[in-house]
Amino acid sequence: MARTLDSDVVRNKLDALDRTRATLRDIGELDRTRLNDEPVIAAAVERLLCRMVDLAVDTNTHISAAILHRAPGDYRQSFDLAHEAGALTKELAERIKPSVGMRNTIVHEYVAVDYGIVASAAPIAIDSYGEYTRQVARFVADNAAM
Repeated sequence: MARTLDSDVVRNKLDALDRTRATLRDIGELDRTRLNDEPVIAAAVERLLCRMVDLAVDTNTHISAAILHRAPGDYRQSFDLAHEAGALTKELAERIKPSVGMRNTIVHEYVAVDYGIVASAAPIAIDSYGEYTRQVARFVADNAAM
């Protein structure tokens, strides 16, 4: 059975993504020292960064299943398929894919988390996922009848 694009599902995920971005932004200025000295803040930042990636991948998967009738093989590919479906520009898909690596490092603890990298990634993620939300919302508005 072919899956259809459920604009309510996508909008709910985009709303959750916006709330997550706002929470991360509200934490304030981040640097390696603050994250090392404030473990609760460090844990919150890690969780918020991972949540942004997870929400976007869920959204990408829904879009690619509905539009392309294909599911991504991994998190990074979900951004490629979202681009292929027309939801993201190629530039944004390429710019945002490295956040998957950050998420995987945090979640799977492949190596010790470098809080300098996490601190510098947070404002980039806030901006990139803001653009992600705008592009996907525009796509959903244009394709709501699918």
